[in-house]
Amino acid sequence: MLDDLRRRTPDELLAEIEMEERRKHRGKLKVFLGYASGVGKSFQMLDEGRRRHERGEDVVVCALQQDYPLDVRAIVEQLEVIPTILSDCGEAIDLFKVIERRPEVALIDGLAYDNPPECKNPHRWQDVEQLLNAGISVMATVNIQYLEGVQDEVERITGNRPAYIIPRTFLLNSADEIAVVDAPSEESVLGGIEDNSARLVEKHKLSRLRELALLVAVVVVDRQLEGYLRSQGTEQTWGVQERILVCVTAQSDATEMLESGRRNADRFQGEFFVVPIADTPDLEQQKRLELNLQYSRELGAEIFTLNDSDPASAILDFAMQRGITQIFVGRSSTPPDLLTRMRGDLAVRLIRAAEGIDVVVYPNR
Repeated sequence: MLDDLRRRTPDELLAEIEMEERRKHRGKLKVFLGYASGVGKSFQMLDEGRRRHERGEDVVVCALQQDYPLDVRAIVEQLEVIPTILSDCGEAIDLFKVIERRPEVALIDGLAYDNPPECKNPHRWQDVEQLLNAGISVMATVNIQYLEGVQDEVERITGNRPAYIIPRTFLLNSADEIAVVDAPSEESVLGGIEDNSARLVEKHKLSRLRELALLVAVVVVDRQLEGYLRSQGTEQTWGVQERILVCVTAQSDATEMLESGRRNADRFQGEFFVVPIADTPDLEQQKRLELNLQYSRELGAEIFTLNDSDPASAILDFAMQRGITQIFVGRSSTPPDLLTRMRGDLAVRLIRAAEGIDVVVYPNR
C-alpha cells in the first residue's frame, strides 16, 4: 500500500510544517467584512465575543467606535475593555497592556484606522499582526472600501475614495476566517433616504458593494484551500477564485482577448496570467508578439514562458498547477497543414483535454 502513496516533495513538506507551526503558535484572525456602514459588523463581532466569554474564553475589547446604539452598548458592558491610548492626533490600541494581559481573544472594532504618528506601528492592521504573532487571537471589523485592490471599483460605485487602506496581502495571508455581514433590513442602511428614485440608486450601489464583499471572501477561502492542498501534496485542479489564462501568439493582435481577460479577472477579484506561444522565426510576427506581451504587462498580467515543444501540453500542465478556471485562446484563420488537421489546432486540443476548465476561443484578426 505504501508504494501507492506519492512521495511528497521537500516544498510540500515544508509547507505542511509551516502551516502546523503557524497553527500552534500564532493567534487566529476572524474578520467581519461589511459592504456599508450600518450593516451590523460591530454587533456581530461583539455578540460573538460575548458568547465566547459566556463559554469560558478569555475575551477583551481593545478598540471601540465612538458611538453605538443601545443594543451594542449593552454587549460592551458585559465584556472587559482595555482602553485605547488617546493623543491629540488620535487613538491607538494599548499593545503593551494587551500583550501583558494575554487574553485568548482580542476584539478590535475598526481594523482600517491609522495610528497617531508617535506609535511604533503606523497602521492598526500592523497592531493586529503583532497580537497574532504573540499568540493572541483577534476578531476585527472592516468595510470593503478600505481593502487594497478593490478601492478603484468602490470609487466607481460610490464616488468616494477613503484615506485608509489595508494591504490585500494582509487579508489573504493572515485571515483564518472571514464573515460577510449582511444588513438585517434595508432600513438599517437606507433609513435616511425617503425619495424612491434615490433609494433605488442606493440599493443598486449596495447590491454591487455586497457582491464585491462576497468576491473578496471567496478569494480568502480559495487561498486557504490552496495552502491546505499544497501542504497535503494534493494537486489543485480547480478553484473557487477565477484565474484567467490568456494564450498570445505571434500571428495576431491579442488586444481583445487581453482586455476581456483583464475585465473577467477584475470582476471576480481573480488572477490574470498570460503565456506567449512563439512558434515562428518571422521577424514581423515576433514584433507583434512583443507588442502583445507589452500590452499584457500594461494590464498587470503575470507572464510565464512555457518551455515545451508541445504548447497544448505545456498550457494544460500550467493550468492544472495554477488552478486556472478559464483559458482564452485564438483560433487561426489560415488553412491548417496536414499535421494540424490530424491532431487538431491548439484551440481544439485544449477544448478536448481541459477537463473542468472553460476554454474561450477568439478568432484571430
